[in-house]
Amino acid sequence: MQQAQDFLDESEALAALLADLPDADWGRATQFKGWTVNDVIVHLYFWNRAADLSLSDPDEFDARIGKALPDMMKRGMRTFENAAVPQRGTALFTAWQTQYRDMATRWAQVDPKTRVKWAGPDMSARSSITARQMETWAHGQELFDLLGVARPVAERIRNIVVLGVNTFGWSHKAQGLQVPEQMPRLRLTAPSGVIWDYGDPTSSDLIEGAAVEFAQVVTQTRNIADTALRVSGPVARRWMETAQCFAGGQETPPKPGTRFVAG
Repeated sequence: MQQAQDFLDESEALAALLADLPDADWGRATQFKGWTVNDVIVHLYFWNRAADLSLSDPDEFDARIGKALPDMMKRGMRTFENAAVPQRGTALFTAWQTQYRDMATRWAQVDPKTRVKWAGPDMSARSSITARQMETWAHGQELFDLLGVARPVAERIRNIVVLGVNTFGWSHKAQGLQVPEQMPRLRLTAPSGVIWDYGDPTSSDLIEGAAVEFAQVVTQTRNIADTALRVSGPVARRWMETAQCFAGGQETPPKPGTRFVAG
């Protein structure tokens, strides 16, 4: 399953950024809701383990995650996750890296159509590991931003682009909006320079530009105003102003100028 390799490569790219980070810097706050570096990696580690458990032991997944969801909602995700993962700094880095490497190796051999449990509806193994790549990429952005490093781009961003396209309807529902009958046309430039076309080719609404920037908008790591994407048509504009490709309740995109690579 190629998506397992993409998840691994995404995780390794983030690990390379953090490999030499001093323990003192793991408490620094990012531009994302004040989450610290520790918070970000705790979050990724916690949900990577949960996804892995959903495949290896569905009953145990239900026991640990399903029954814990009400408590998680009551106490708050940050509090719950940080209590469940005691490691911090370099110890957390080692635990996270060991786990995602082991997980990716095993998931590469899984039938992509295998159904697995999740906190929401069940999904395919392909969708689950793609979600783990997306989370790693999206939350990794606040760390690249914090440390003032322009992140490398790669063709595996396509998985996140496709996720953004596939959640066009969900994105509207999550925001309490009516789903448009026609999806805008997308003409996105891959890191390699190849053009990726999606959406309805007959639509008068159009989104053009870098695939990476589209991924940033649908994962809410950038406001559409802070990208060079060219957006025309009311449906395209509303989608890009409110897009969210991830599960959960309604989330508001960052305000213009609040998410950027620190100087």
